[in-house]
Amino acid sequence: MSGQAAGEATGSALRSVAALMVGVFLTMAGNGPLTTLISLRLEAAETARFAIGAVMAAYFAGLTLGSLFAHRVVLRAGHIRGFSAFASVLSATALAYPLVAHPLPWAALRLAEGFCMAGVLICVESWLNDRASSASRGKILALYMICLYLGQAAGQFLLGLDVGQGRPRVFILVSILLSLAVLPVALTRMTPPPLPEVASLSARRLYAASPLGIAGTVASGLILGAIYALGPVFARDLAGLDTSGAALFMSALISGGVLMQWPLGRLSDAFDRRQVIIATLAALTAAAAAVPFAARQGEVALFSAAALFGGFAFTLYPLCAAHTNDHLAREERIAASGGLVLAYSAGATAGPLAASATMPMLGAAGLFAFAAGVGAIGFVFGLWRLRARGPVPAERQGPFQPLPHTTPAAVPLHPRVAPDAAPPMVRDAP
Repeated sequence: MSGQAAGEATGSALRSVAALMVGVFLTMAGNGPLTTLISLRLEAAETARFAIGAVMAAYFAGLTLGSLFAHRVVLRAGHIRGFSAFASVLSATALAYPLVAHPLPWAALRLAEGFCMAGVLICVESWLNDRASSASRGKILALYMICLYLGQAAGQFLLGLDVGQGRPRVFILVSILLSLAVLPVALTRMTPPPLPEVASLSARRLYAASPLGIAGTVASGLILGAIYALGPVFARDLAGLDTSGAALFMSALISGGVLMQWPLGRLSDAFDRRQVIIATLAALTAAAAAVPFAARQGEVALFSAAALFGGFAFTLYPLCAAHTNDHLAREERIAASGGLVLAYSAGATAGPLAASATMPMLGAAGLFAFAAGVGAIGFVFGLWRLRARGPVPAERQGPFQPLPHTTPAAVPLHPRVAPDAAPPMVRDAP
């Protein structure tokens, strides 16, 4: 195929998934501010830090369960009806929060949200897999990640409309966005695809293949799960920001994560990827320690430090996924990467609980003290792995490709792990 023909084919593939991308953007624009808003509402109600952590951890527990079981709904109802059902429940839960303002029912709502969000993403990611060719796969993955993170960051600005404790305005707006996300998918003319098969390797097999990869993935989940859950509390307590300021803080974190993936990924292609991972862990630790100090220097310093921290924190997972793939045969990579997504989700579930336990002792700064501690442990572990095993030969080290930590169904979008054919089902491997 000529270059012009390949370009036209790629352009056609991107246009064919435009409706899905709009649905993803609207879904993340609704879900992103909801996470921040719930954390701030619980903090304003003087809820115990551990209770806030437990409520927020319930979302990641639901995401993990959804990654394992939501595909059964899709297999029974189909992609369009499945997407519509999951998005409808998400919209309904957003409206339920003002009706039952108590941590226990909110935790149940967050669990349901996580499960339904996994279902939404499984529908979208399996559809994108079906539309992606070898020539367009990387571009579709890049566009998908842009829609994910841009929607998440842009949605934070809705919080500027949260003008009073107990008022449901932002919850209503979130519900509207989640309801609108159904339209482009429900009206699409695309033929629904089969679900890709994504088997997850056991934790023992993953660790044997790449100890640093699995450790870094869990560390990434611990840190980002804690930051998503308790970052708004930190912004309000220590930095003294209002709701709009807390939203800007979270937006800076996410934006930094998007911007840093390309330069760090290119470095990992040029050098021993373990060294780049270790350097990233060291920089993450230093940046986490600097954020509480920057909070006392004003908003510009705080948002700059947050973007720098987010850049290293969000890049750790795709670096570890790429490093794990370097140690595996092609036929093992889907199973390994699917297992890494679940390992990340497990870490993200534990992260808010562990971080919330440090905050009563150290105050709001305990959140980033926890992140720095996890980074430091990962750094020391990485140094040990440098001595325990030699580097991957340069000819075996594949190119870095950013990869979202959403559900295992996203894994086949990665050009390095894409199967020639993808039979349906998402399952666990022994």
